[in-house]
Amino acid sequence: MQHMVVNRVERTGLRTVPAEILAVGDVLALPGSEDAAEVTAVAVENDDFGVPALVIATVAGGRRVSLATGSIAYLEAADAERGTPAIAADHGSPEALVARIAQAHPNSAAIQSIAGRLARGINLKAGSNLQDLHQLALALFIDEGDTASALSVADLLADLPFDGNFGRWKWIEGGLAVAAYLTRHDEQRSARYSAAIRAADDVESDPLRAKTAAAFRQRQLNEPNVYDPEILRASTAGKADVERDYRILRIGVLLHLRAHGGSETLSREVLERRIAAELAAIGALTAQLATS
Repeated sequence: MQHMVVNRVERTGLRTVPAEILAVGDVLALPGSEDAAEVTAVAVENDDFGVPALVIATVAGGRRVSLATGSIAYLEAADAERGTPAIAADHGSPEALVARIAQAHPNSAAIQSIAGRLARGINLKAGSNLQDLHQLALALFIDEGDTASALSVADLLADLPFDGNFGRWKWIEGGLAVAAYLTRHDEQRSARYSAAIRAADDVESDPLRAKTAAAFRQRQLNEPNVYDPEILRASTAGKADVERDYRILRIGVLLHLRAHGGSETLSREVLERRIAAELAAIGALTAQLATS
């Protein structure tokens, strides 16, 4: 698939991210022009085999921009000096939790950016808010090593039931996977998260459709997309930031597989080792970027 073209030679000050992690509030450089616009909605369209194929970003003004999965999106550099807006929130509310986390990590541009978007109010039925909470949990876990806060955010997602909307469910599922890993030394609690992540597996009541869905799901578990080509390309090109973003996507996949108990090709023990290796690789890339 071809990467999105945005006059990358002429434009400066852009940062690159995998199309799959575009989020509401990002300022996307538009193809074929010098313009950029804020992303107001993000959706993913699957191909005929159920595999994510296109990321559809709706930007301010209503324009829809299509990006192939595995391609690169170009964003205006985040203004880390803006800080996080004050959040007027009730004690114990999701907004209050995010505000406390933002205050504890004032030097993290990623956390400040996500918290700034969530400062407008958290609607746990809005896919964009669920995506932000999922990314916040990952940033706290992977970048900051703040596992307690990461679990608190993941629990906001883990408490939500499957309601038949797979667009929202993928972020809830991601939160459950993070929570299952972070509580891995508490077998009973971790098992509850793992059981909840399978809530969508048994919703099909028609026996034939259920059997077909189970076979497809098992194939996805056995042959997961762990972004090998994208990571290799980024590493070969010396693009540490892009490689890092794809490795974070890979960790999300590995956490999901682990929460499912592994698969026929990847045991939980193998997944544990691979997750540890990815965390170490991301740590090395983060250190490299900090000194470059």
